Amino acid sequence: MIRIFTGLPVPPDISASLALLRGGLPGARWIEPADFHVTLQFAGNIEEDVAQDLHEALLRIRKPKVEIIVDGLHAFGGSKPRSIVVAVRATPSLLDFQTTHERIFKRLNIDIDVRKYVPHITIARLRAISATSVAEFIETRGYVRPLIFECDRFVLYSSAKSTGGGPYVAEAEYELRE
Repeated sequence: MIRIFTGLPVPPDISASLALLRGGLPGARWIEPADFHVTLQFAGNIEEDVAQDLHEALLRIRKPKVEIIVDGLHAFGGSKPRSIVVAVRATPSLLDFQTTHERIFKRLNIDIDVRKYVPHITIARLRAISATSVAEFIETRGYVRPLIFECDRFVLYSSAKSTGGGPYVAEAEYELRE
């Protein structure tokens, strides 16, 4: 079994800017900047042969480069916050690209997350941190000036950890082009 997902890597200069948001929230598990990414589709644990079929299907994707716009700090989890994320604008091109991945996973009978896709970059995982503490953190650090970058590739990542947050391994990279 292998735990995999597809995502768009965040360039080092953007990762360095986002890394400045880390710290100042006791108990948060901060994600390493090298592991910052925009998840496209999560598969969880799948058999190696299914992962190979997925790889072969991903090789056939022909899509243009995707523009990513990040612009805000948020938390997921409501009254029991589980992560701090940087919002990514849900542009039509990004949503179309994510839908392509979702269709491939479904065609291969890979179980996928049924929640609505909300593009983001996770910067911290939280456990047993009060919603009030998280809200105060976001209030003091919440402004993120819009950062724009273009993705010319996407990645099939694996992770050995079941709790998320990396480290992630790029199992395969796929070029985006016109």
